[in-house]
Amino acid sequence: MSPAERRHDRPEGQGQGGSTMTDLERRYARWTALFYPAGYRRERGSELVDTYLSLAAPDRKRPSAADVADLAVGGLRQHLRIAQGLGPGFRLAGVLALATLAACATGWAIFEAVVPWAPWFPQRGPFLSSLGVPVWAAWLVAVVVYVAAPGRWFRGAVGLAVLVTAGSVVLAAMVPGVHRPPLFVLLPQVVLGIVALGAAGRQPRWVRQLPLAAAAAIVPVAVSTAPRFVFSGDFYYEAGATALPAAAVTLLIGGALLAFGLAARHDHRGVWALLILLTPIGMLALNPLSAMLDDTGPGRSIIPVWSHMVGASVLVLMVGLVSMPLAIAARGRLPSGGRPVHTDAVRCPTCGAPSASVR
Repeated sequence: MSPAERRHDRPEGQGQGGSTMTDLERRYARWTALFYPAGYRRERGSELVDTYLSLAAPDRKRPSAADVADLAVGGLRQHLRIAQGLGPGFRLAGVLALATLAACATGWAIFEAVVPWAPWFPQRGPFLSSLGVPVWAAWLVAVVVYVAAPGRWFRGAVGLAVLVTAGSVVLAAMVPGVHRPPLFVLLPQVVLGIVALGAAGRQPRWVRQLPLAAAAAIVPVAVSTAPRFVFSGDFYYEAGATALPAAAVTLLIGGALLAFGLAARHDHRGVWALLILLTPIGMLALNPLSAMLDDTGPGRSIIPVWSHMVGASVLVLMVGLVSMPLAIAARGRLPSGGRPVHTDAVRCPTCGAPSASVR
């Protein structure tokens, strides 16, 4: 319980020294308890409430909307400050997401060029889908740009790849005879690309080369696997039913191993990265997740019913959006072990730790 709340935990109408406690003070304390971490409230809660009381009009009965918004913003700032490893966690998740989308784009591009056409299916061109190759090429360009210019140029390349992917959906819907990869293949790529933006910025050279290494590693797998499929209009559905869940499992295992390994050294960025990656992992595993909602039983089609796919994707998105705020809020509720809350220390812009120059 915060100092401000403890101060109120007296006989009704009495504050410190027997002074009358106002409803306004009680309401400010409740908002502070709602928005601010426990450790910060123990150290600064009473001072914070007194500051707002001193600025309030004499006849005010309730906190203003501006004060509540200010408390919410300040509380969020303090929650983010004590969430150790959150910033580096975003960068780690970005690198893992970029490596995954590089492998996916490389594999699908190879499949487009190598998978043979079925004899009974009319061949439309050198590739399986007229819009698939531009989409995968755009994502691979973003991967190459990351190696050379991981800052503004990389963010622009990812934005361009997202636009190309979205444009392929619109163009295929408007122009007859123009084909694209299915949405359950394109959606994980877009989500991975958005998370990959966290990798933007200065990174060691070996880190920037990890996505290229992932793309190179998938080449022999894709080349040896592609001839086993025959394109007859549903190639992506057959390959995606196994390839995308495999990518999801790989990303989940890799993220979990990193999280456990870093946590053993009291480094929490792996845990944050795993939480951030929950949404792209779920999108990659959309097929088996949708199948859990499909009650057609044995003999069902490779791809679940469209409505179940939509329901599963919405569920994955909601879980991803809710899990991170809940984790940050839960971290703020944990006691700080009696350590003072330093709010004015100079912190490293990379890892968030207090600077060694501050005494």
